Amino acid sequence: MPINKRLKNILEILENEEGSRVADLSRQLNVSEATIRRDLHALEVENKIKRVHGGAILTERSPFEPPIHKRIRQYEREKQAIGRETATLIANGETVFLGSGTTTLEVAKHLNNRENLSLITNSLLVAQLLATSGFINLIFLGGFLRSSELSFIGHITEQAISEVRVDKIVIGIPAIDVKVGLTNDYLPEVRTDRAILSMSDKLIVVADHTKFGKIASAYLAPITRITTLVTDKQTDSDTLDRIRAEGIEVIIAT
Repeated sequence: MPINKRLKNILEILENEEGSRVADLSRQLNVSEATIRRDLHALEVENKIKRVHGGAILTERSPFEPPIHKRIRQYEREKQAIGRETATLIANGETVFLGSGTTTLEVAKHLNNRENLSLITNSLLVAQLLATSGFINLIFLGGFLRSSELSFIGHITEQAISEVRVDKIVIGIPAIDVKVGLTNDYLPEVRTDRAILSMSDKLIVVADHTKFGKIASAYLAPITRITTLVTDKQTDSDTLDRIRAEGIEVIIAT
């Protein structure tokens, strides 16, 4: 097959499937994986695709999220419902990591009445909210301040994370795709995110309906890394059925 036709076919596959892996493209086009990697490099140079872990996506698929102060009022009712529901999954006496973001902030608002809860966070907003609670043992992770998220990331944060273990991780994810997995659109944060995922086997992801069917440029983990997903009732039911089929608990907050 001529290279120009093959490149066109790759773009059509990525469009129809919202991303694809090298092995899948190799099988569909009946060429070697080495050839596919060269083709993807050529398309990446032309800024037509973005490489992700094991494959590629179209460049227009994953716009950056606006700063947290602009998102805090977006889909507020859905996030509030998710926050209330997620808080019920956290028991007295547990040690929990709570990540940054507008939805995790809603979780934090419902934890003030917990007894002997140890809460670890890299979110400045979460720390400020819970700093005066008389019932929570608050552990705040410092590091490099990502001003748009008011969260701390980088080597110092990761070093602190390596010193602790938790019962549960509660985080938000900007892009979730059943096939590709969990991805992020801010490359400098990826190492910190991966360190966070190492803190416990139990991962609770909180995500409103706008986060699904999206693929960002930086791969974090497969969809099966999630233990429990808490989302709102507007999330596509077929997508949720596919997630349940992977053995993941899905909770719809109302």
